[in-house]
Amino acid sequence: MRIDIATLFPALCESYLSESIIGRSRESGVVKVRCHNIRDYAGNKHNRVDDKPYGGGTGMVIQPEPVYSCITDVMSTFSSDMNTNPKLIYMSPQGRTLTQELVKELSRERWLVILCGHYEGVDNRVLEELDFDEISVGDYVVTGGELPALILADSVIRLQDGVLPNPSAYTQDSHWEVGVLEHPLYTRPEVWRDRRVPETLLSGHHAEIEKWKIEHSLKNTTSKRKILE
Repeated sequence: MRIDIATLFPALCESYLSESIIGRSRESGVVKVRCHNIRDYAGNKHNRVDDKPYGGGTGMVIQPEPVYSCITDVMSTFSSDMNTNPKLIYMSPQGRTLTQELVKELSRERWLVILCGHYEGVDNRVLEELDFDEISVGDYVVTGGELPALILADSVIRLQDGVLPNPSAYTQDSHWEVGVLEHPLYTRPEVWRDRRVPETLLSGHHAEIEKWKIEHSLKNTTSKRKILE
């Protein structure tokens, strides 16, 4: 899989994408991830890419041409290597909500190009011109699309073959089965501040342990999401 991220703050994205599991998967070549600075396509000596919104209002809006130039340059540069067109995603609080089911769907794509908005957002014309799919990480607003883009990239990358040790590393996670949360987790020591690890998990009885995990997964879901009552 290949992921390209178009942003005003590539160093911010790189700092996260270069660490831990994601960083190792990049180093090993399991996934290819690159960050591109939209300001490099500003076309003016001050590298300015924003302006005041028509119709008034506070804040600034990212202009369409720098975004268009950045995205089309990325597409033209790597399309021959990928032998396909990318799926274009704009991180937006107005988009469809990112769920584990959507993550599974996106993980089957060969190439994602993710656009990070900033300030008040991006001129709508470039979103229409390039036919971006708008995706939101929740019904709230943050200062830019970088954090949402990293959430999407991380969630998709971890499902790629070779990133995690085996599929059970993610198929037992919360939300893998729609609407179901994972069971509580424990590690050493067996007793911590008078709180003991459940005896079943220490028993070595695999059938009973699996039964406990299922029961407490459902219990977790019922108590924390209130959807199974």
